[in-house]
Amino acid sequence: MTNTDNQHPAPTEQENNFTTLSKINVNKHTEKKGRFTYLSWTFAVSEAMKADPLAAWSFRDPMIFTDGTMMVQCDVTMFGKSIYMFLPVMNNQNKAIAKPNAFDVNSAMMRCLVKGIAAHGLGLYIYAGEDLPEEEKQANTSHQQNQHQQSNAQKQK
Repeated sequence: MTNTDNQHPAPTEQENNFTTLSKINVNKHTEKKGRFTYLSWTFAVSEAMKADPLAAWSFRDPMIFTDGTMMVQCDVTMFGKSIYMFLPVMNNQNKAIAKPNAFDVNSAMMRCLVKGIAAHGLGLYIYAGEDLPEEEKQANTSHQQNQHQQSNAQKQK
């Protein structure tokens, strides 16, 4: 049977894996540097390997630009799906570093790895500037709305 009416196929196990990873609250494993929040690469790798023991990643050769700045590149494969990510080598103000040293490049590679894992769901909400996964945010909103309604009901008594 072929799908000719452009309907979306039923959810697959890969989509469910994304949903499962995106529900994990990673806040206890982040650190603030300046205005930005970073997820620990060790935690991200640990969670990725728990979710998919066959997860793998590889780094491509960095791109070097004429001004001496660099872009690192990483492919992260989880649940049989490979996602490509890239990230400039930056300082803690998110400004590209001209002629970065080995430590700067290594830091960018690990951040790029975390970004690739996030594209599979884990901690993706951090990149949207959010502080909680969507499901927890909705639960908190519902809880706050219930408290507000209860408070209003008590005032009306």
